[in-house]
Amino acid sequence: MTERKKSYTVPCASTFRDAVMALAATRNVNVGDIARSVMLILPEAAIAATLDPGEPTVKDRETIVLKSGPSAGKPWRRKPRLQVRLPAIHSVENIRRTLNLALAMDSGEQNILIEAGDQPSAHERLSKLADEIERLRTVNNALAFMPLDNGVLSRAEAFYVLGFAPKAKPSRTAINAKYRMLAAIHHPDSAYGDHRRMSQLNEAIGFLRQSV
Repeated sequence: MTERKKSYTVPCASTFRDAVMALAATRNVNVGDIARSVMLILPEAAIAATLDPGEPTVKDRETIVLKSGPSAGKPWRRKPRLQVRLPAIHSVENIRRTLNLALAMDSGEQNILIEAGDQPSAHERLSKLADEIERLRTVNNALAFMPLDNGVLSRAEAFYVLGFAPKAKPSRTAINAKYRMLAAIHHPDSAYGDHRRMSQLNEAIGFLRQSV
């Protein structure tokens, strides 16, 4: 399910807004990107423990010119704010804390150590990956077609190699799609490819492209 997002209006002091906007410009991202990065990397407890800089004071206001409605073209004083697009599960206070933490980390005022926990070593991860590749190779060999000793000599043999029934009447589009799927599996450069099967796939598609 797609995560629903909303645009948050985050009232804040003008100095805080300007600092956050400057950080976003320096990183060549938007304010939402900064907030998302902090939320993804750091534990919720670290964000919750950060001071909420709060809303602007009564005297801290910005003047904008209204662009629509009956008062279009007139100046209007309002609270300084940030527009932040995030999943619709956050509070304005939490977003301010998150951005405040981003500023503190960027300035070096705060450093947070992220515990790696009991993670497998790089050697263990590579070993597990190699085991998985070998398992997939075994499954592939069990399910894939057995190469024909004399190559592809008939339409029925071409259909066999491509996984169609002998009397099937697939369209050219279906044949090409099946070839591309199987080529991705059997290509020698793939993790569990097979040179002989790839060669026969090429024979089969060549035969069928001439006859379909």
